[in-house]
Amino acid sequence: MSDSDLKKFIHQLPKAELHIHLEGAIAPGTVLELARRHRMQDTLPAQNEADLQKWFTFTDFDHFVGIYVTIQNLLRTPEDFALIAYRLGEDMARQNIRYREATFTPYTHVDYQDKGLTIEDVLDGLEQGRKQAKAEFGVEIRWTFDIYRNLSFLINEDGSYHPDPAEKTLEYAIAGMDRGVVGLGIGGNEVGAPSSAFKETFVKAKLAGLLSVPHAGETMGPESVWGAVLDLQADRIGHGVRSAEDPALLDYLKEHHITLEVNPTSNLRLHIYPDIESHPFKTLADYGIPVTINSDDPPLFNTTLSAEYALLADAFLYSREDLARFARNAFLAAGAEPEVKGKLLADFDREAAALL
Repeated sequence: MSDSDLKKFIHQLPKAELHIHLEGAIAPGTVLELARRHRMQDTLPAQNEADLQKWFTFTDFDHFVGIYVTIQNLLRTPEDFALIAYRLGEDMARQNIRYREATFTPYTHVDYQDKGLTIEDVLDGLEQGRKQAKAEFGVEIRWTFDIYRNLSFLINEDGSYHPDPAEKTLEYAIAGMDRGVVGLGIGGNEVGAPSSAFKETFVKAKLAGLLSVPHAGETMGPESVWGAVLDLQADRIGHGVRSAEDPALLDYLKEHHITLEVNPTSNLRLHIYPDIESHPFKTLADYGIPVTINSDDPPLFNTTLSAEYALLADAFLYSREDLARFARNAFLAAGAEPEVKGKLLADFDREAAALL
C-alpha cells in the first residue's frame, strides 16, 4: 500500500483503544483553556498553544512527570472533568475510534491533592462529558480507575503496607460502575512495589465485576507480568511487552488468552527499546498472543492511535488483514457491557469486511 492508501485504510477501519491515560490525552489547547479558566496561567511555562506544544515534546521521564502533575493540578471542578472527557470523545470521532477505555487515577484528585473535590464531583463530571460525547459523536467511553502503586507503599509502624490508596481507588471504582467504570488498574514505578501487596484489593475488584487491568512488563521484565497474572488475576496487561523475554510466560499468556495493550511509541520514548525494529510487537503477535495497538499519552509522545497503526504497518510490513485482526482484538477484549460489545463487534466485522 502507498502511504496515502495506508492512511486512508487506517482511518476508515473502526478502531477501539484500551490503553490511554485521560490526563495524558489532554491536548495543549485544552491545558491552556483550563489554566485560563482558573487563572493559573502562571503555572505554565508558555501562554500560547504553539509554545506549549514545544513544552509538551517529551525529553525524559522527569519532564514527562512534571507535565503530568501540572495538568492534574488544573483539574479542579466537575466541569473540568466533563470537558476533558468530552474532548476525549471528540478526538475519537476524528480518528474513527468507536470505543475507548481511558485510565484515570481518582485518588490523586480526591485525596492526594487538596482541591476540595469529592469522588461524586469527579464521577459526575466524567459522566457528563461521556454522555455529551456519545450524544454528539456516537462514541463509547469507559473508564479504568488506576491505583498509583507508589502512594500505596506507605509503611505502617508494624511494617505492613498502608492499604488506603488501593482500597480507596477500589471503593471509587465500584461507586462508578453505573457510570462507565469497567476496570481496576495499577500503575507507577514497579521497582520496590510488588504486585503481591495488592492481591487482596484485586480479588475484591474481580468479585465486584471489575476487570483486572494492571500495568506490567514495561520498565521491569517478565517477573512483573508474572506478578500481574498470578497475584492480580489480570484479564489484560497494560504494556506487557517484556513478556517476549520469557517463553514460559508467552505460553501462559497464549493459553489463558490474556490480551496485551501495546503502546509502541511510548516504549520508544521511554527508552524501553531503541527503535521500532527492535520492538517485540511482531514476536508477540506471531506467537499468538492477543495484542492490541494503543497510544498511552498521545499529545505527550506526539502520536495518535492512527499513527501507531501506521508505524507498525511500515516497520513490519503488515497487510490490511493484519491491521484488521489487531483492531478486532481490541473490541474482543473490551470491558463494555455485553450488548454494547456485541454491537461494536458486529459493526466492526461488517465495516472491516467491506474494506478488505
